[in-house]
Amino acid sequence: MSLLPLYEYPDPILRQKTEKVIKFDDELRTFLDDMLETMYADHGAGLAAPQVGVSKRMIVIDAEQEDDENGNHKKGNPICLVNPEIVYKSQETIFFCEGCLSLPNLRADVERHQKIKVRYQDKNGVEKEIEAEDYLAVVLQHEIDHLDGILYIDHLSRLKRNMLLKKLEKNRAEQKE
Repeated sequence: MSLLPLYEYPDPILRQKTEKVIKFDDELRTFLDDMLETMYADHGAGLAAPQVGVSKRMIVIDAEQEDDENGNHKKGNPICLVNPEIVYKSQETIFFCEGCLSLPNLRADVERHQKIKVRYQDKNGVEKEIEAEDYLAVVLQHEIDHLDGILYIDHLSRLKRNMLLKKLEKNRAEQKE
């Protein structure tokens, strides 16, 4: 397994609508494993293929990972979702403070559906469904948005989005010093 390069805002690949995956082979499975490794290395809860430069409908998530008392990272329940689509969204919504590996060191409260159902294929092309609520639902919605060229900042008001983007520019300028 190997770490993949992370693409950051405003890279154009983050705004592209992704293509459906049709070939399920060892290359795909290795890529999904590399995505998981990259996600864990950067302490993310999820990662979408466009964030590592591939415009295909694939995401990986692990909403159950945590650090133990010694600061060691423990994997929880990693899931690879190929061609995911949301087939149910609850009327009820929740606000959750979200961040994104493609917008480093930024966070904002985003309104999401509290419960969703996602249909997807696993690493081998087997069709499955997952029902999710609260944090898991938020992670899934965030990552599936990436597959349609949508970032969490697109769910914010123009004022809040502009404030975050100015903060991102400032952070990048400070890192160059």
